[in-house]
Amino acid sequence: MIEIFKKRENTLIKSTEYIKDSWINIVNPTEEETSKISEVCNVNSSYLLQVLVEKELPRVKKIEGGLLVVINIPYMKDKSIKNKYITYPLGIILCDSGYILTVSLVEHELLNKFKENEVEDFDATKRERFLIQILFNSARSYLYTLDSLEEDIQKVEKNTYHSTSNKQLLNFLNIQKSLVYFITSLSANGIVLEKLQKEDLISLNKEEKMLLEDAIIENKQSIENSMITREILSSTIDAYGTIISNNLNVIMKFLTGITIVFSVPTMIASFLGMNVPLGVLSESNLSFLFICVISLIVSFLLAYWLKKKNML
Repeated sequence: MIEIFKKRENTLIKSTEYIKDSWINIVNPTEEETSKISEVCNVNSSYLLQVLVEKELPRVKKIEGGLLVVINIPYMKDKSIKNKYITYPLGIILCDSGYILTVSLVEHELLNKFKENEVEDFDATKRERFLIQILFNSARSYLYTLDSLEEDIQKVEKNTYHSTSNKQLLNFLNIQKSLVYFITSLSANGIVLEKLQKEDLISLNKEEKMLLEDAIIENKQSIENSMITREILSSTIDAYGTIISNNLNVIMKFLTGITIVFSVPTMIASFLGMNVPLGVLSESNLSFLFICVISLIVSFLLAYWLKKKNML
């Protein structure tokens, strides 16, 4: 899919024409679309294909025909807690021909904010500023995603207090997996940001340099929050693993106590059912009732004693 956006009266609108100073967004393009963009923007198609690899690492480098920046952005793969978030690469190419390209394997929610003119001071014709704004908002998107993960953690916690299965622990581990993706991607994104700041790869004015510094701060904050959440989650997994084990022990203790209590009538019936003389008891019409009453009384006393000893 290819989308072309251009500025008209301080508003971003869709276009069907390839005009300089426009923004071209490419999502999982076909071979024909890749060749077309390569020809229009005078950029080797191999660079476009590199970004379309799911595990492509963040980097920034000068290429023939422009500057290539690759970062990782969180992506909701599944609405359920299992494997909910992973990261996908987003490539940004500042073309010498005047275009700015964004290339990705999936459609990122982050870019929709730019398409809908929800980003403050956004101007697609200011390519360097646009790049920094993408970097800044990508770092901030991790913070929003962490809030969603914390809500998932709270949901799982509610179901774990009285659980005896491993399902909730597996949900915790899936959330932890997402946090590992985040920390790894944020660390790599941080290297890209610092390289843009230290090396003379793009020309930035004072305001854009301040925005880049803000992006670096946001990225570091996202890393710290991700690490804190991961540490808390690790402690939570250990604690709830113990809780689940204790819940199972309580159930086993209860079942064992019940088994002991119900074994009493069986024992009494077994003894009295032996082929031996029972004296007066065997001659009474109420002998069966009498045996049942004795069994109930003994079972009740035993159950009371076990309960008092916290064994039932």
